[in-house]
Amino acid sequence: MITYIQTPVSIAAAGNKPKVIEEFVGRVNTNSAEVSIARMQSPEGWVEPGQTPEFDEYTVVLKGTLTVETRDSVFEVTAGQAIIVKKGEWVRYSSPSSGGAEYIAVCIPAFSPGTVHRDS
Repeated sequence: MITYIQTPVSIAAAGNKPKVIEEFVGRVNTNSAEVSIARMQSPEGWVEPGQTPEFDEYTVVLKGTLTVETRDSVFEVTAGQAIIVKKGEWVRYSSPSSGGAEYIAVCIPAFSPGTVHRDS
């Protein structure tokens, strides 16, 4: 069966500033629990709470720089680069650099507020 997705669905984001999340595939737009695929646009200075998700997250940066902080390292992922964060790993995403960041996030299984486990 083929599913043609003409438009994404906007989803509310966590963090200190408004961030745009456009879900193409996932629990909201396609009722998919297996995978979620979303385009993210985070403004300069955006930071979200740390999290310990129950899903693997594959991130490809399209524009700008996305900072990815783990317990052991900090990565500056720039346009044309990618990063994989495995489930159970504590991680915090932010876009402190000028111009923010635009990126694609793929979560397996699909992102769910109940499985992200954000810090208080």
